Amino acid sequence: MEYSIKIGGEAGQGIQTIGDTLAKVFSRFGYHVFTHQDYESRVRGGHNFYQIRIADHPVMTSREKTDIIVALDLDSITLHEKEVSPRGIILYDSSLIGQAPMSGEQAAARLDMPLLELATKHGNKIMVNTVATGAVLGIFRLDLQILAQILETTFQKKGREVVESNIQAALSGYNHVITHCKTCAFPLEPETSAAKQTMMLMSGIDAIGLGALSSGCKFYAAYPMTPSTGIMNYLAGKEKEFGIVVEQAEDEISAINMALGASFAGVRSMTGTAGGGFALMVEGLSLAGMTETPLVIALGQRAAPATGLPTRTEQGDLLFAIHSAHGEFPRIVFAPGTPEQAFSLTNKAFDLAEKYQVSVFIIFDQYIADTLWTYRTFDVNAVTWNDYRLRGEEFARLNTYKRHAFTETGVSPLGVPGEARHVVVTDSDEHDEEGHIIEDAETRNKMVQKRLMRKLPLIRCEIKEPLYYGGSDPRIVIAGWGSTYGVMKEAVDLLSKKESIGLLHFSELYPFPSPSPLAQNYFSTLKNAQFTICIENNATGQFARLMRAETGFEFHEKIHKYDGRPFLLEELAGEINARVGRL
Repeated sequence: MEYSIKIGGEAGQGIQTIGDTLAKVFSRFGYHVFTHQDYESRVRGGHNFYQIRIADHPVMTSREKTDIIVALDLDSITLHEKEVSPRGIILYDSSLIGQAPMSGEQAAARLDMPLLELATKHGNKIMVNTVATGAVLGIFRLDLQILAQILETTFQKKGREVVESNIQAALSGYNHVITHCKTCAFPLEPETSAAKQTMMLMSGIDAIGLGALSSGCKFYAAYPMTPSTGIMNYLAGKEKEFGIVVEQAEDEISAINMALGASFAGVRSMTGTAGGGFALMVEGLSLAGMTETPLVIALGQRAAPATGLPTRTEQGDLLFAIHSAHGEFPRIVFAPGTPEQAFSLTNKAFDLAEKYQVSVFIIFDQYIADTLWTYRTFDVNAVTWNDYRLRGEEFARLNTYKRHAFTETGVSPLGVPGEARHVVVTDSDEHDEEGHIIEDAETRNKMVQKRLMRKLPLIRCEIKEPLYYGGSDPRIVIAGWGSTYGVMKEAVDLLSKKESIGLLHFSELYPFPSPSPLAQNYFSTLKNAQFTICIENNATGQFARLMRAETGFEFHEKIHKYDGRPFLLEELAGEINARVGRL
């Protein structure tokens, strides 16, 4: 059992409010939920939509067909009517949007209902989205008790009258559908669903914030830039409860340098931005490399170059993250494919940043940032928290403190100013073990070897192999990284009914898990397959190029999408079939 719902309209009409509320209701009934948004970079106007997929089994991508469209503007009908499934229906209010022409014999069923009239009757016109939410739940014949609880929480600060008005508005939409559209019924068997366990609803961006919180992050500096702003909003909401300092800097140059300063001072620190903002951070990244200051950087990708499509998605910054900044120094790059990975990899990022005194990237895109997924729980027992800094008595036991001491691992003692007897503040120049500026060739060679050549092999051992999903000895292997995981996994499920197919998903990208005793399994899977396809949301195949550079492996085919939109399930499955058909 599964259904898809699309809420369409202009920015400012409460589309996200309807979508988020419905997602909460379905998840609390125990259903699996996946949502994604498509919105323009404007405060009001334009055509946006919010898509929800609900099922009695795990779902992690959107589909092409829709069962219910809630049309708050005319474009929602004219642009999306062709997507409505044979059983589907469009809900709209002709007094709000006018009457769209019917698109021939295959026109979808429609219900013209008085959303505006019912909203005005129970409060005012801004309650149209509440009426629409109730109407959708009426189609599913779901009890409104959970929605009432959500409305209570949402509007409790505005007083009892507002809460009751919204509840009555939702009830009016619910009753109108049941009364005026007997065939508008997609029952979800509420008596069965009520016994299911409530699901946790989590977005990728909130999972990164939660991962930072769980890892002991105490300072976050950033300049707002889609799609990374949600991390700052999440952590700012936890400032008082968890003692976090969140600073909105005047620009990205300040943000990364503030985070470096806080890290030097002894606290776990993080910054976040999008590609355009990261372009301003690269000098600070190089400074972190020279001073060996731990730092976590969340890099959100969007369709570029320049401002590009600010609210759309793309995987265009992978090689930028790996090769940015001047000079040679180690860094780590993670790219989560699910909110659960976003949580765990953020935790791993903080741990490795301090363990090896390097910068660690969590690279994501707008799609994974905004999508909502359902989970029973996250494995909080797997959270790692190690303090690698020298504090208190540890300093007292040192005869001398050399911040950049030559060691077998390349990792030097990391002290906290104020607790050390003598701390030299290392600047951007090359330096000796204590941090004093040098010019001689011998020390320069030793420092490069220490910072890079000794650390890198150890860091590589921390990188996990890609996740494999599918049957043993697959004839076809698809591969991808980051946010393509969900759609690739469901494509494998769909195609495996007729094909021997599996997928490799890379979420720990750099240092690359090259063929070695630690990574032979995935490489042999690729080499033994008859047909391999690399799937990416970019135009040039950045991951495929990275794979070729690191391993020499060349994919047979590549599937690229770079229009700012994510892959849909049927779209990707069709592209895979088309490529395989060339054999």
